[in-house]
Amino acid sequence: MPDPSAEGDVRAHTPPWADRAADRSRAVRRSRARSVEQAGAIVAAARRLLQTEGAALTTQELSKEAGIALQTFYRHFAGKDQLLLAVFEDVIAERAAELEAAASALPDPVERLRYYIVGVLRSLGVHDGVGSRFVTAEHWRLHELFPAEMRQANQPFADLIEHELREAAAAGLLHPNDPATDAWLTMKLVMSVFHHYAFTPSRDAGAVAEQLWSFCLAAFGAGPRV
Repeated sequence: MPDPSAEGDVRAHTPPWADRAADRSRAVRRSRARSVEQAGAIVAAARRLLQTEGAALTTQELSKEAGIALQTFYRHFAGKDQLLLAVFEDVIAERAAELEAAASALPDPVERLRYYIVGVLRSLGVHDGVGSRFVTAEHWRLHELFPAEMRQANQPFADLIEHELREAAAAGLLHPNDPATDAWLTMKLVMSVFHHYAFTPSRDAGAVAEQLWSFCLAAFGAGPRV
């Protein structure tokens, strides 16, 4: 009778060349491409439904919206929490890319920094249904359960800030203590203000955004030129 533990030991010691050979398999590539496509459809459906359903979203509704069977959902995600992690990662990366593209024409790294920070807060006090409040509440709940995954999801915005801080420091425009740490702290501050106003409408979102920018600018060690 075969020894199951021996079979598991063989799998555990699969040489790298065997994995590379499997990666070159057309069938494997097709299967992975199909899986990525289905996962993308699920996340896109979740993003649509969260704007109207919020916490009431069910996996059954999600499966119907995505046009997949329920078991297909569970092949890609262990549950709603894992799906929400993917949604957060998708939304934040997309928003960071939009900000970067929109600010690319600004020649001054300080102006690009301002655009990123003020741009994120531009919609303060503007509610888009239950979606924004639900996402805010879920963000902190998921952060408690999956801190490493949520840190990774938030990283694209911190990377934008860090890049411009380094550019501004090299040009002598700003004097950050440590660009990576300062960028992360800035991201957390912007996030906290944004989440606060998801539940507390602001009468003057622009003023709040500019006040936060002034605070950050001073913290970055802005010189007289700025």
